[in-house]
Amino acid sequence: MKSLVRVLLSVLLLTGGAVLPAAAPALAAVPAAPDAPGSPEAAGPAPWTPPLSTRGRYIVDARGERFRLRSGNWDGAQGSWSGSGDRDDPATHHAGQDSHGIPLGLDRVPLPALLADFRALGLNSVRLPFSNEMLHTSAPVPDAAVAANPALRGRTPLQVYDAVVGALTDAGFAVILNNHTGTTRWCCGLDGNERWNSTRSTAQWADDWVFLARRYRDNPRVVGADLYNEVRRDTWDDPNWGLGDGHDWQDASEEAADRILTEANPGLLIVIEGINWTGIPADGLPHGRPALTPARTLSHTLVVSDKLVYSAHFYGYTGPHHSGATGLGETHDPRYQDMSRDQLEQALYEQAFFISAETGTHFTAPVWISEFGIGADETGAAPRAWFQNMTGYLASSDADFAYWPLVGWSTTAQGAPGGDTWALLRYDRTGRRTGGVLDPADWRTAPWTALTAAPGRTGPVPATPSWYQLSTDHRDHTASLLSRAAGDWDPGARKAVCPDGARLAGLSHTGGRGLCSTSALRAPGGAQTVVRDESSVPPGGDWATGYTKLQCPAGQFLIGYSLRGDRVSAALCAPAGVPLAGSARTVWFDRGDDRPAGSPGGDYAWGHFKGQCAPTEYAAGIAFTARAGFRPSPASLLCRALPTG
Repeated sequence: MKSLVRVLLSVLLLTGGAVLPAAAPALAAVPAAPDAPGSPEAAGPAPWTPPLSTRGRYIVDARGERFRLRSGNWDGAQGSWSGSGDRDDPATHHAGQDSHGIPLGLDRVPLPALLADFRALGLNSVRLPFSNEMLHTSAPVPDAAVAANPALRGRTPLQVYDAVVGALTDAGFAVILNNHTGTTRWCCGLDGNERWNSTRSTAQWADDWVFLARRYRDNPRVVGADLYNEVRRDTWDDPNWGLGDGHDWQDASEEAADRILTEANPGLLIVIEGINWTGIPADGLPHGRPALTPARTLSHTLVVSDKLVYSAHFYGYTGPHHSGATGLGETHDPRYQDMSRDQLEQALYEQAFFISAETGTHFTAPVWISEFGIGADETGAAPRAWFQNMTGYLASSDADFAYWPLVGWSTTAQGAPGGDTWALLRYDRTGRRTGGVLDPADWRTAPWTALTAAPGRTGPVPATPSWYQLSTDHRDHTASLLSRAAGDWDPGARKAVCPDGARLAGLSHTGGRGLCSTSALRAPGGAQTVVRDESSVPPGGDWATGYTKLQCPAGQFLIGYSLRGDRVSAALCAPAGVPLAGSARTVWFDRGDDRPAGSPGGDYAWGHFKGQCAPTEYAAGIAFTARAGFRPSPASLLCRALPTG
C-alpha cells in the first residue's frame, strides 16, 4: 500500500479489533452503461475467455492464450480511516479521502466514465480490495458517498461492492478480489490488520473467503482470490512460513485456498502474497522483508492444480530490510530507491522474480507484482529513477503487474487542492479528471505508457510438465480430490497424495517431503490401492534385498505415501489407463542424493537426501528398513520405464 510503513516502536502496545454483524444478503449488480459508439474507450479490454489458469510462469485463459494481468488497484472498500479521530471527518482518513468503505470515486464520477478511463489506461483487470469488516456491515452508505451514482443509494458497502464487480465484469475486465484488511482502517502500521488472523480466527477468515467466492461464482470474470495483503508482524509476534503454528502463513494460505477451491469456486486463481515484514525495525535487531524467498524451499501445492499465482509488493521508499519508516523505526538499511538498476533487479529477483524465471521447479508459477507506485508530485531524483527502473524491469521481464492506487481525489470535499497524488486517475468534486497519467504533463506518463505498451508473450502457451511439492511437516497433504473423496486411507498416519493428474516422482529420506510430476497415467475414476505389505512383490522380484518393500500391484503406480513418525506406514497406488511394463531399477537415497541430471522439479527437500525417478519413469514402490541402527524412513524407490508411444 502507498502509505509509509509506520512500524514505530512507540506504538508497540497498539491493537485493534471489531465485532462483525451478520452478512448482508446478495444483491444483483448494476450493469455499466454503454459507452458512446465509436469512442476509442468503448472497445474495452481485448477479448478473452474465462476462467483463468496457469501454465508454468504464465496465466492463460480458457483457450490457453496468455493473459497478462495489466491491473490497477481500485481501493476504498478496504477502508480509509487513519485509526484516530472522528471517522466522519475526512481529515482523519488517508489523503483526506473518506471512502465510506466502498471503492473510491463513486461520489464524484459515474461508473461508465470511470471504466472508460480504466480502458484508456490500458488495463484489462482490477484488483479490488475489501475488508472483512465491510463484508458484515449492515448499515447503508451515506447518499453523499455515491452521489454520482444515485442508483446505489441505500445500499450497504457490500452491495455497492457487488455493483462495482458487476460493472467491471460487464465491461470485460477481469476482477481479482483482494482481502486487504480485517478492519476498515488504513494500512500499514500496528493497526489490527497485520495478519489474516489478527482480529479473527483463521477459520473465520477462511469462512469469509468461502462466502465471498460463492457470492460471485456465477460471474466467470471474477477470476481470482488474493488471499491477504502484506502479511506482517503485529505487536508481539512475527508471521512465519512453515513452522506449523497459528502464525504460519504458508499453512493457513494453503488451507484457505483448498477451502475456496473445494467449497466455493474451483475456477478461481489463488493469489498468495509473500511475507511483507518480520522483526523489529531497529539497527542491530533481526528484521526484514522475506517476500517470496521462503517459497524456494516450501511452496504451495493446491487441491486444484494450475491455479496458483504468487504476489509481491515493491515501493521505492521500502527495501529488503527497510520498513519504509522515517524517524523512529527507521534503520540504516538501503531502500530500493537507494539501489543502482543492477542492484534493484538482483533484489527483485531474489525476493520474487526467481519464481517465474526458474522454470521446471516445484515453485514455478506466475508472479504478479500486485502493488507498486509513486506520487505525481515526487521530485526526488532517486525515487523517480527507482520508478523508471521498476517499470523497465516489469516490462523487460514480461511481468504481471497492478499499480497502486487507481482512483483518487484531486480536491477536497470543499474544492481545495488535495487527495492522493499517487493515483493514476484523479477527479475533482465535480467529477472532472484533473491530473494523472492520462495527462501528458504527469512525469509518470512516459514510464507508464512504456510499460503498458511493452511487447510480451501473447497467443497460445503450450502445456509443459508441472512439478508439485508434498509436505507432511505438520499435517496431511492430500492434494487429490479423488483421494479426499475416498476418505482417510491410513487413519492416524501423516499422508501425502499428489494432485489429480500427477504421479509421485521423488521422496526424501528424512523430512517427509515428496515430489510429484504431471502425468496422464491414471485411469478414469477414483480407484486407488493402499499397500501395507510385500504381497505385490513378485517371486524373484526383490529389488531392495533386506528392506521392506511396499510395491504397487501390477498395472498401478505411486501417487502417495504415509508416515508414522519417521517410519513408512503405507504406499498409495492408482491404476493406470495404459498397460505398464518396462525395465526397472532401484534408486537408493538413504546415504546421499540420487536424482536425474538437471534435478527436474528443483530441490523439494532442502537439506535432506532425496531420490527421484527419471522423467521417463514412474515410481512403483517404496522400500525401507526397521533394523536397529537404521532410520525406518524411505530409503529407495522402484522406478520403471514409462510406456512409449
